[in-house]
Amino acid sequence: MVSSAARAKRHYNEIVLNLGKLIVVLGAILIAVGVLLVLLGRTGLPIGRLSGDIVYRRRNFTFYFPLTTSILLSIVLSLVFYFLSRIHR
Repeated sequence: MVSSAARAKRHYNEIVLNLGKLIVVLGAILIAVGVLLVLLGRTGLPIGRLSGDIVYRRRNFTFYFPLTTSILLSIVLSLVFYFLSRIHR
């Protein structure tokens, strides 16, 4: 018979193990996105400088909001995740 303290310790260990795996996966995703952004920056594509992106400049202030880039990125990611979910079924 397993005591409740042993069960609690095993549950805690599972939580820590899963949290560690999650952090490693999120780190790998961040590295992949960073590498992708560096490579996209070197291609000369106007990502972040599209015609609908909002830039407001004053003397000591610049406000930049990539509206068109955000919408385009949202559409592309939605399509990628849609196709991945269709393949995964």
